[in-house]
Amino acid sequence: MRLGILDIGSNTVHLLAADARPGGRPLATTSDRTVVRLMRYLTPEGAISEEGVQALEAAVTRAREIAVTERVETLLATATSAVREALNGEEVIARIEAALGQPLQVLTGVEEAGLTFLAVRRWFGWDAGRILLLDIGGGSFEFAAGGDEVPEVAASVPLGAGRMTVQFLPEDPPGEDAVEQLRAHAAELLAPVAENLNALPAPDHMVGSSKAIRSLANLAGREVSGLGFDRTVLSRSSLKAWIPRLARIPAIARQELPGITPDRTFQIVAAAVVLHTAMKMLDIDELEVSPWALREGVLLRYTESLSWGGVGI
Repeated sequence: MRLGILDIGSNTVHLLAADARPGGRPLATTSDRTVVRLMRYLTPEGAISEEGVQALEAAVTRAREIAVTERVETLLATATSAVREALNGEEVIARIEAALGQPLQVLTGVEEAGLTFLAVRRWFGWDAGRILLLDIGGGSFEFAAGGDEVPEVAASVPLGAGRMTVQFLPEDPPGEDAVEQLRAHAAELLAPVAENLNALPAPDHMVGSSKAIRSLANLAGREVSGLGFDRTVLSRSSLKAWIPRLARIPAIARQELPGITPDRTFQIVAAAVVLHTAMKMLDIDELEVSPWALREGVLLRYTESLSWGGVGI
């Protein structure tokens, strides 16, 4: 069957179309993104402005049309941090559903962490042992850890790159004082999460799975071989060295750097600061980057929920 996964996030509206079946590896056929950056449209009260809702409606309508063109049989539409936490979230959800012509599943932060963890587990395989996952979105930062497909600890904190850019780094480029204020804020919010995760047995693999982390790894990471496939890793020391350099140059210049796409230039400093803070508090020297994340987790969970045609085991 051809499935479509529509991820309505804080930064983008991303459609992934893939051929999938229960027990099989999903094969992506189409990936289309519309940059929205919802954090720009939050009112002081925490609502998404009319302009922001209209931007969402346009992006969702475009995705629905592409899904039809790509002969998607089932469209799985999910929304994450920005929509679920908006003051006018119910109204926004209703308008998105009207544009889609179908229901929208709004994921909690813990659900988001769990689905992403499932995708990462499948990518790395059972032989990878215990996994510690970090995933930075536009509105929230998810963590999950464990030795199985269901994490033993899953958490979500409001430290997304877009949210932190708006709250702490609105100037372009940001000053050193603002960066330090963000670092202190991140450490405060991460403290209870770090305590819970550090109490678990040591992980065999420490993994980052978001677009922000992939961008930072493309900028400051390196390629290694192992586990039967090549992968990118990002060291804490390399990330630390890049933060003052990223913070000194304006956003328009950051997109000239390797790995930094135009839609990430404004948020990449906040992502780097928050990620480095988390790596330090969790004693992570190096992160491995997973190409699979939330969308693949939603797809895998859906295909596994389908009937196996009555075949016994």
